[in-house]
Amino acid sequence: MKKMILISLAILLLCPVMVNAAELENMKIAVAADSKTAKASVSDMAARCPYYHIFDNKGELIEVIDNPYRDRSGGAGPLAANFLVQRDIDIIVAESFGSKMLDALKNSGKTHFEFKGSVNDAVKKVLKQN
Repeated sequence: MKKMILISLAILLLCPVMVNAAELENMKIAVAADSKTAKASVSDMAARCPYYHIFDNKGELIEVIDNPYRDRSGGAGPLAANFLVQRDIDIIVAESFGSKMLDALKNSGKTHFEFKGSVNDAVKKVLKQN
């Protein structure tokens, strides 16, 4: 009986670890960038950046996509947040975020990370913290 309780307890304790590992395995990072090149700088505004560099959980570049909302006169934050959420992005990196974009990301359960510097350095920093 004690053995069964211990085994059950061990399984319950390991389940969150396995779920977290699975989440990290499929994690995607979007970095708001000023250009398409590998030497791009992190953009100062998440919702109005020209491009998003998309990386996997190992820091490998998957793709670079245009931000369709960069020139929008209003509401760019929530629209850009939803655009990234629909692409299954887990963490969004930019130098700064507007309050409406932050609200949209929070409501979607996504994480944001503020960073100033190169896109590659931003990804390394995010991966180090996760």
